[in-house]
Amino acid sequence: MLLQTIFTFAQSTNVSLYSFYGIGESNRAVTAEQFSMGGINAAVSSKYHINMFNPAANTSLFLTTYAISGEMKNLSVKEGDVKQSTSASYLSYITVGIPLNKGAFTFGLMPNTSVGYSLTSPVYDTDGETISEISLYEGSGGSNKVFLGVGYEIYKGLSIGLQGNYIFGNVENSIINQLNGSSRASKYESNASISSFAFNTGINYKTKINNNLDLTVGANIEFENEIDLKGDEYLYSVSYSSYESPRDTILNAEGNGVIKNPLKTSLGVGIGKENKWYAEVDYSSQKPIELSGDFYNSYSKVNYTDYSKISIGAFFIPKYNSITSYWQRVTYRAGLRIENTGLMVNPTGVGSNFSEINDFGISFGVGLPVSKQLSNLNVGFEFGKRGKTSKGLIQENYFNVKLGISLNDRWFKKQEIY
Repeated sequence: MLLQTIFTFAQSTNVSLYSFYGIGESNRAVTAEQFSMGGINAAVSSKYHINMFNPAANTSLFLTTYAISGEMKNLSVKEGDVKQSTSASYLSYITVGIPLNKGAFTFGLMPNTSVGYSLTSPVYDTDGETISEISLYEGSGGSNKVFLGVGYEIYKGLSIGLQGNYIFGNVENSIINQLNGSSRASKYESNASISSFAFNTGINYKTKINNNLDLTVGANIEFENEIDLKGDEYLYSVSYSSYESPRDTILNAEGNGVIKNPLKTSLGVGIGKENKWYAEVDYSSQKPIELSGDFYNSYSKVNYTDYSKISIGAFFIPKYNSITSYWQRVTYRAGLRIENTGLMVNPTGVGSNFSEINDFGISFGVGLPVSKQLSNLNVGFEFGKRGKTSKGLIQENYFNVKLGISLNDRWFKKQEIY
């Protein structure tokens, strides 16, 4: 009975299966505009758009800016010859940026990591067809981030910034295991609350190469930090009829975990013509993260290596002040991203046969002016692939859609009398 029940539950996967590891899949700190350009964010600075990654870039803000965005993820998961599809929608961020004299400060809320998986792991008899044992892995939750950033222009075109982040949330994981023919199964559960503080600092420099070209250089450093997990672990037996019925409790104890994130550096270089076009290349790198504590003692199937990412993106505006054509005032964006996630997986959990999980995405989108104001509606699309089907791994082909709106208003600006 349980074998059939597990296969039914496994269809409810709602995000990446790779969110099984750590505290879930990381959400990129990019706006809908940056999302459409391969996720570039190290050097991007704008009068009308917020940069949630590099606080120094926000000194370019001319007006108070409110931004909100939602994202829909569509996954097609492939393991061998088996394919499944799933999707999830959520709020990407809410943020406000306020310019003040030569500086600016930003604050907001956004998801930091997300957990949402449901997968089975069968064990076959020697005939290769009969299932002798099966396990169901499920997880939900994640962490959120509240941030406050400050930037200041210390010299003409040169700005520095600092951002503080409070990370909080909750993650629930469970594993159900049953032998074929047994009337009961064993179930392990862990419920952990997450809390941490993190800081990052940035620098942004913008200068003119000539009358038609602007050069922008940006860098961001995310300082080393530790994320603490505290909660409870349970191990008990369950029986299945029409629903799950807990039986004997074997373990009921407090648990803990620590995720150590090493220093992460990002550098971006961009070139463009104001209100016409812009292109940027970003590179990010980080040493392997480290897991420790009760919740991660049995992580024999996962390891970590160096993280790296290259993003290339650009935008083009045919004629930003056109009064005859709406579509000439539209911003057209495109980009690509090549990412080594740093995650290494060994599906068997035996030996050291780990495979790196890489991610590749292509994106494009548009920025649509709203009415006669400087506000705009931004729509971005991303196609990509994560992982592979060889060596017992899972390949995810995804199509993500991000919709955001950026509203601009005047705060603390001196009114002029004509």
